[in-house]
Amino acid sequence: MEKLVVIPTFNEKDNIENILRAVFGLNQDFNVLVIDDSSPDGTADIVRRLQQEFPGKLFLEERKGKLGLGTAYIHGFKWAVNKGYEYIFEMDADFSHNPKDLQRLYLACKEGGGQVAIGSRYVKGGGVVNWPWDRVFLSRGGSVYTQLITWMPIKDPTAGFMCYKREVLETINLDAIRFVGYAFQIEMKFASWKLGFRIVEVPIQFEDRKFGVSKMNKGIVKEGILGVLKLRWHSIFKNYRKRVKTDPAKSTRSFFQEEALDKA
Repeated sequence: MEKLVVIPTFNEKDNIENILRAVFGLNQDFNVLVIDDSSPDGTADIVRRLQQEFPGKLFLEERKGKLGLGTAYIHGFKWAVNKGYEYIFEMDADFSHNPKDLQRLYLACKEGGGQVAIGSRYVKGGGVVNWPWDRVFLSRGGSVYTQLITWMPIKDPTAGFMCYKREVLETINLDAIRFVGYAFQIEMKFASWKLGFRIVEVPIQFEDRKFGVSKMNKGIVKEGILGVLKLRWHSIFKNYRKRVKTDPAKSTRSFFQEEALDKA
């Protein structure tokens, strides 16, 4: 068990079977975890049916109520780490992320030196397809705004197509990630960058969904704008590193080493 793709869903009955078949059809040994937030359209029922066809490769976690994108990914990350996966991916269910690019993200971490790989729309070779001008303006503007406020050297900080090496998710205090909408994507990249992990951006073509309804709304946009400011302010005081409990009698780490860790 090396590679796990985490896919959060809410009302994705028109896409979920096709996206799962596309991932498994790559024949690259990807396992998939679907995290469904009680979709009333029967998304979880479709996944359960497909589990019979893909035993030991397709997993389902059902949550009560619509709890948000960020908490779904956190749930999936913890599940993946506990199960021992080495490379953990996140992607949408609606084909805005091309499943064929999963292998490129994997190789960027496996062979390309990255510890975090981002499927990026805004590096050379990347782009968007079938987006209206206002959506492009909002996304590009949000990326530039985020770079200016956080100083992160990342061209596509709101991207939701990612690969994390296990060590990254083991190091980040996932319980300290506070945002639940698209600002979640920014905060995870910010935490990875602050902790010194190597981040690489892999160019992708992002295509707008053909089926289902977009989850974008004014609340998400507001969280993104205000969230970046909060993120920058709280970063002065916040430590994203997970604290490891040790036995004081057996620990050889000095007080000064502990202080250095806290400032990371």
